Amino acid sequence: MKFDAPADISNITMSSSVAGKFQDHYALLAIEPTADSETIQAAYAKLAQKYHPDNTETGDKTKFDAANQAYEVLSDPGLRAAFDQVKGVDREGGKPKFTGAEFFEALEQSAGLRAAILCILYDRRRVKSFKPSLSMRHLDAMVHVTGEALNFALWYLKKRSFVIYDDKSAMEITVEGMDFLEQNRPSPELVMPFIRPDSLATPWVGKQPAAAAKIAEPVLNVLSRALQRNNPSETKLRS
Repeated sequence: MKFDAPADISNITMSSSVAGKFQDHYALLAIEPTADSETIQAAYAKLAQKYHPDNTETGDKTKFDAANQAYEVLSDPGLRAAFDQVKGVDREGGKPKFTGAEFFEALEQSAGLRAAILCILYDRRRVKSFKPSLSMRHLDAMVHVTGEALNFALWYLKKRSFVIYDDKSAMEITVEGMDFLEQNRPSPELVMPFIRPDSLATPWVGKQPAAAAKIAEPVLNVLSRALQRNNPSETKLRS
């Protein structure tokens, strides 16, 4: 699907943090109010690349900031719901439905995803103590899940006060979140499948248990030694 940016973004009024006026985030990103997270991200990425201040041809900081805020609002379920209410958007528009088998699959993965997010934010606080927060865009680029799953996990973590948001919609882990993670330490096998490989400082290779390491020895070598002990003459003849 192709996402076209607005023909003239300068005609779209900016939000309060950008120009002190209401900003129609959907119009700015040139998407429908029913757009899913992947559509929102693709539309934002196109505008961000076009208007990034480092772009010598089409860079525009004001328009770049407007696109940033549109993405921050529409990628956060709570902020998007509030914006939809102001705009008068009814995104459900029909009879609600239960997702069925997909629900039970998601239920099994939810705990692992929440643990992965806490691990990322804990690690960020540990290695970047003077700048411990991560924006929604950065976190979204680090985890290998759908936007809906990420938003759902963040909603839970915020409600439990495990993460907090600053005035720029960037998030960081709280003391409660750190305590919870330390008292309920997840295994790497639970967390690492959610982390994108290009977001790792060093490649991760799952560690084998001690018992598995012993089994790693080639089976033929074991059989060969057994034959030598039981039939030394036969083994000698074969050699």
